[in-house]
Amino acid sequence: MQGTMLYGTRDIRFEDRPEPRITNPTDAVIRISAACVCGSDLWPYRGIQPIAQPTPMGHEYCGIVEEVGSAVKSVKRGQFVIGSFFASDNVCPTCRIGYQSSCQHRELVGGAQAPFLRVPLADGTLVATPDAPSENLIRSLLTLSDVMGTGWFAADAANVKPGSTVAVVGDGAVGLLGVLSAKQMGAKRIIAMSRHASRQKLAREFGATDIVTERGDEGVGCIKEVTNGIGADSVLECVGTQESMMQAIKSTRPGGYIGYVGVPHGVSLDGEQLFFSHVHLHGGPAPVRRYLPELIKLVLDGKISPGKVFDLTLPLDQVAEGYRAMDERRAIKTLLRLNGAR
Repeated sequence: MQGTMLYGTRDIRFEDRPEPRITNPTDAVIRISAACVCGSDLWPYRGIQPIAQPTPMGHEYCGIVEEVGSAVKSVKRGQFVIGSFFASDNVCPTCRIGYQSSCQHRELVGGAQAPFLRVPLADGTLVATPDAPSENLIRSLLTLSDVMGTGWFAADAANVKPGSTVAVVGDGAVGLLGVLSAKQMGAKRIIAMSRHASRQKLAREFGATDIVTERGDEGVGCIKEVTNGIGADSVLECVGTQESMMQAIKSTRPGGYIGYVGVPHGVSLDGEQLFFSHVHLHGGPAPVRRYLPELIKLVLDGKISPGKVFDLTLPLDQVAEGYRAMDERRAIKTLLRLNGAR
């Protein structure tokens, strides 16, 4: 088969790769229905997160089960499934309390920007839909594998409650779906921090009530201004830089909560400042597997349409352009089409 490989900074190639096979009895192989480029893929693409060797790319996936190992019991050939970017057994003590992305036996799932994918620990990782979904739902179901699950975790970790005031730092796909998540959880006021008109429009469609274009201390000042000098009850940090983290902490009221899901790069915290801020800080790699059953139901019931974050659709063999468009902020998120799918 042909799949996506990263060779170095901004060097994406679509080339021959071995077709995945069952290597452990707990594996499954799925035929990818749709793939995409994640914002976190841009860290190695830009050279900020170095790679030691050519690397298969892609960790968001959904598709049809082609083959299962002899120990797999929960999914079977022909089912449509969605899984997390971390494979988990879903039975270890950490999984049992809902943190499958820190499973004691976790494995990173990679290589999903290709026609086929091997998923380890299939019983604990994959969740099947009740029936094969219609074509128009696949893009929304794909988001559940990471970006929607991550936005949901950001809101959950930030303790978003009905009637609360929420600020979202970051207007990428995760931040926008953090807005959608906060709305679904009942937030009364949602402040999206964005400088880009197309992203502001989608944020409002997803439920944002206010837009703040300023960043840094100016952005903090705007949040304080619209919250009567108090700060937000909940802040979702969806970027992963020093500036975004400081903006999140300073925008949160005393006793408030921050859910941080932006993969940190160069972030360091001042212990004394954090101590006197009186904020709750919780985050990490989203435990997507915990939320999959609930989020699948919300999509299938028509309650949420997270697939709207895809504003560029390309054939899989044009994946390099998908990366360029996101790198240059010409696209929020790129959907990659397989086998002629729309």
